Amino acid sequence: MTSPLVIGLSAVVVAIKDGEAVALTVRQRGSGGGPTGLPFGPFDPGGHRTFELALRAFVTEQTRFDLGYVEQLYTFGDKGRDAPLADLGDGDAAARVISVGYLALAPAAVDTHFAGSEWRPWSRIFPWEDWREARPPILDKTILPLLKEWADRGGAEATHALGRRERLRFTFGTGGSPWDEERVLDRYELLYEAGLIEEARRDGREAALARKGLPALGEPMRFDHRRILATAIARLRAKLKYRPVVFELMPREFTLTELQRTVEAISGRRLHKQNFRRLVENAALVEATGEMSTATGGRPAALFRFRRDVLAERPAAGLRLGGRG
Repeated sequence: MTSPLVIGLSAVVVAIKDGEAVALTVRQRGSGGGPTGLPFGPFDPGGHRTFELALRAFVTEQTRFDLGYVEQLYTFGDKGRDAPLADLGDGDAAARVISVGYLALAPAAVDTHFAGSEWRPWSRIFPWEDWREARPPILDKTILPLLKEWADRGGAEATHALGRRERLRFTFGTGGSPWDEERVLDRYELLYEAGLIEEARRDGREAALARKGLPALGEPMRFDHRRILATAIARLRAKLKYRPVVFELMPREFTLTELQRTVEAISGRRLHKQNFRRLVENAALVEATGEMSTATGGRPAALFRFRRDVLAERPAAGLRLGGRG
């Protein structure tokens, strides 16, 4: 007898707040101090006309926030890493949940004023991904020693073409390989496989259960939601380079400094001011409004807006930031 199948919808809603990239999270009713998760709910084939309309309704119901830009992200169906159906509002907890993830971008992290919902900096969830000030200390102090120990033990690699050491090198930039900011999901999956994060222990993974204790590697999330968030961050970082998606996170008018801070918050890296401005100018993505902003408290700064004509001029209109090296 096969288990019933349920389609769940999950939303990664991203905005910029106080210079930080934040995601909209919710806390399950009655969970107390339990982990937060993403807005989500079950798709009702009889009651919902489309996935996206259902998703928008879930987010508004759970956070009092209305979505703007939305795109489908990925479909997640790994066994043992899904939400029990009972938590989706049905009594049959044995059902298999297929989760369809969506990425939504907001120009402002509007306070939802709704109990249990919160804009959460993703640097608290993935602290190893924020390189804006310096190389994250957690990498050399905790993560890499434990991963190198795990890689040195070896093991079956039936599902991977590369061995553990090679995967560690390409994923975390060890052994002279560069750090690739787009490999957010790969890094999370390697930590999960090595049993170093709380979700692996919660899911009963052997590598995590064999450890006497787990290091504090960022804030865990409910179900498979940290994996979905990692996928969304990777997608967004990649799209910065070939689509003008960053302007979905900006107000209608902005300074170039505000635009740079937003790109830095998403990419997790610090950018050289003059190089960034030259990049924006060469890409012809913005146009001056003729107005000035005094909001910074210092010298007035010119205000710009997104030049929408660029969408018709060329198919790949993004900010090619180049590699970290």
